[in-house]
Amino acid sequence: MSTDRRWWALAVIAAAQFMVIMDTSIIGVALPRMREELGFSQGNLSWVFNAYVVAFGGLLLLGGRLSDLVGARRIFAVGWGILAVGSVVAGAATQVWVELAGRAVQGAGAALIAPAALTMLMVLFGGRPAELPKALALYGAAAPAGGTAGVFLGGVITEYVSWPWVFYLNVPIAVVILAVTPRLMPKGVARRGGMDLAGALTVTGGLAAAVYAIVRAPEAGWGSASTILWLGVAVVLLGTFVALQARRRDPLVRLGIFRTPDLSAANLAQLLLGAAWIPMWFFLNLYLQQVLDLGAFASGAALLPMTTMIMLIMIVVAPRLAARFGARAMVVAGLATLAVGLGWLSFVRPTGTFWVDVLTASLVTAAGMALAFIPSLGTALSSARPEEGGLASGIVNTSYQVGSALGLAAMTAVASALGAGQTGDTALLTDGLSSAFVGAGAVAVAGALLAGLTLRGHRALANR
Repeated sequence: MSTDRRWWALAVIAAAQFMVIMDTSIIGVALPRMREELGFSQGNLSWVFNAYVVAFGGLLLLGGRLSDLVGARRIFAVGWGILAVGSVVAGAATQVWVELAGRAVQGAGAALIAPAALTMLMVLFGGRPAELPKALALYGAAAPAGGTAGVFLGGVITEYVSWPWVFYLNVPIAVVILAVTPRLMPKGVARRGGMDLAGALTVTGGLAAAVYAIVRAPEAGWGSASTILWLGVAVVLLGTFVALQARRRDPLVRLGIFRTPDLSAANLAQLLLGAAWIPMWFFLNLYLQQVLDLGAFASGAALLPMTTMIMLIMIVVAPRLAARFGARAMVVAGLATLAVGLGWLSFVRPTGTFWVDVLTASLVTAAGMALAFIPSLGTALSSARPEEGGLASGIVNTSYQVGSALGLAAMTAVASALGAGQTGDTALLTDGLSSAFVGAGAVAVAGALLAGLTLRGHRALANR
């Protein structure tokens, strides 16, 4: 494939990452209108978000394995088709259950798109060590751009068009991507092997049950019977999955892949990075809107400096530092910097301002995220065998998504217990948000320590 076509293909892959993340943030401003028109209760309104996350997190490993068996380009196209169908269902919904079903279908499509996109990125650039860090940087920068764009677009569409268009927006984009995929994207190689249906069902069910229990726990209670039941179901299904994989000649997930040097350590770093970063993003939004009383547009503008910082460091700075210092130093330094920024954010005040309480601290967290994300992602992907690229992509996506869900649920419980659950008291709310920042900072510290102890790679990512 020519150089120009490879970089155009990367643009499509980055667009996929942009859309997958945007679909998690674009609904935020639309939720009040959806509650009024569809009859959601306040308690189950969060499931417009959670239905997507549960399906996405539960099906990622299956999506990665299918990319290896069927071919990444084909699975990428199927994922976009499913995402478009789910978007139409979600936009046309007139009942709560239809809306949630549409969101779950969207999540299922995203679970095919994400690992297939990463697999094709490695096909295009994996054998080009000088270009791989740049490609991963552009891919990684698409995520914060999608998150911030979702806040703006959700507000514009809800205010000036109507809320269903936050979902319908995906359809023309899917049509364009499906049209260019056969010409731009690498065909890839379909590997021989069975599907391992039992393994697919148990791991998908286990991951979905775990994510379901985690995202519901702050509402139901961590010690509630329903939370314990769903976590028990997850443990049983995932235990069954591991037992099946150990016995099968052609498993869905070759367990030996976790003995690959640095792969498990890099996935652990991604899990803890998600567990620290996503709560920060979530609770910073709450502080901006509920304490500083900024509107949706102003809150989105307040996130722009962070997004710009992440994109600048990922694209310009991180590849050069990785080439000089190597992946382990970058991951440790990034997580440590993220912890410093979160500690700084914990000093937010009920009478604070964006310029004093948020701007500088948020830029520090953004720098930490940008430094750690690409080296840990690249290490996880480049450590796997070429024929298991889809599986490695599914594992690393799963690690980050499960870490995000677990971190957000845990920090929500902490914040609620320490004041954020109170309404009408800005001081108590701020105390709760501050405690969440402290908790997320502790997770980042743990991530930095574990990365320093477990990551063995001293070579630069560019030389892998």
